[in-house]
Amino acid sequence: MEREERRLSPESRAVREIATAHGVAWESVRPSPVQGEAARVWLLGGEWVLKVAREGFANDLRKEALVIPFAVRRGVRTPALLDRGELPLPWLLMRRVPGGPADEGEPGDAGLRALGRELAALHSAEVPDEVRAGVPADGSDDPRAGIEGLAGRGYLSPALADWLGRWLDRLDGARDKPARATLIHGDIAAGNLLFAEDGSLTALLDWGDAAWADPAMEFAKVPPRRLPPVLTGYLDDGSPEGPRTLAERGPGLVAGVLWHQLSWAVLRLADQPRPDGAHWSAQPANRLLELLRLYAEELPEPWAGWMRSQRLP
Repeated sequence: MEREERRLSPESRAVREIATAHGVAWESVRPSPVQGEAARVWLLGGEWVLKVAREGFANDLRKEALVIPFAVRRGVRTPALLDRGELPLPWLLMRRVPGGPADEGEPGDAGLRALGRELAALHSAEVPDEVRAGVPADGSDDPRAGIEGLAGRGYLSPALADWLGRWLDRLDGARDKPARATLIHGDIAAGNLLFAEDGSLTALLDWGDAAWADPAMEFAKVPPRRLPPVLTGYLDDGSPEGPRTLAERGPGLVAGVLWHQLSWAVLRLADQPRPDGAHWSAQPANRLLELLRLYAEELPEPWAGWMRSQRLP
């Protein structure tokens, strides 16, 4: 036993103490096969998940400890927080929920519409002062200021730089302004979504990037081709006024979402290549090519008209 104790890292010993305190045998504790950038993830038996902050990411977990209980109270499908503490690095103990990450397969439209409804519930919530004070304000840089510089450095031709600037001008004029800032999840990436085998959404994970921001910014992490069902769910509150709400809010919301998608795409052009990046937008040109893919594929109505109306002639 003493020899085994010496073989354990300080974190493993602390994890064992947490497991023991919650009645979980050490033999039932194992690292999760899916690990995050901000935290190491441990599976405690079949019911609980333990996240331990990595160096430099302590504030992310402290933010999660603040936001998760609020999201659960709001009814958002996210694992409940059971306990928290410091190692001295922060740790969170949460319920384990069924399902697998979306990047194991393409989620169906029903699951993506459900994601939109979850985000609508979050964005429409009245956020308590203590939660609001615990998340940073996040603004999106205007890419138009940098387009001329990109052209001067050879990333864009002058003509294409002018075209991009005019497209952004149109989007800026069409999007909802002033945008009412709200609490956003901030990282709607495939690895942070869990789906059941039938494609239904089971959980939204990892609140370390939660921020106070324009709600349209939330959708910048969604691959463009998946936007129509997500935004349909977002605007569909199930009321008889749903179609009217879709028609009234749809065009402005689409313009705002495309503004953020295009903004991030332009600002990424000068980044260094990332051949090992796993996220759909990891490589510098991916965002622009995914936008091209959106327009090249057949879009459902009414999104086809709204999205294509933002193109320049």
